Amino acid sequence: MTEPAFLVLTALVDEPRHGYGIAQEVERLSGGHVQLKIGTLYGVLDRLAADALVEPDREEVRQGRLRRYYRLTDEGARALEEEAVRLADNAHRAVERLRLRQAGGLA
Repeated sequence: MTEPAFLVLTALVDEPRHGYGIAQEVERLSGGHVQLKIGTLYGVLDRLAADALVEPDREEVRQGRLRRYYRLTDEGARALEEEAVRLADNAHRAVERLRLRQAGGLA
């Protein structure tokens, strides 16, 4: 799973969001390190929707513009949890190896 996809799924855990809201939440979640351009965001959303990880929630018109809201599916929540566990395991192994290296245990 790509980092943008991981962050988009994470942004949708607590509530449905529209495109701009997702982009803002991704930027916040990443500490400003990931700033999704609209074209990239909708490419990620299209792929996640094709994989049934997100789905449209509703549409509304605000100031003459259509906002489409997306929500996380149950399958998307499972995929996100699996990826979060995988990343945490990998990070844990990296930290342990770095500690060993610092202690002189790895050449």
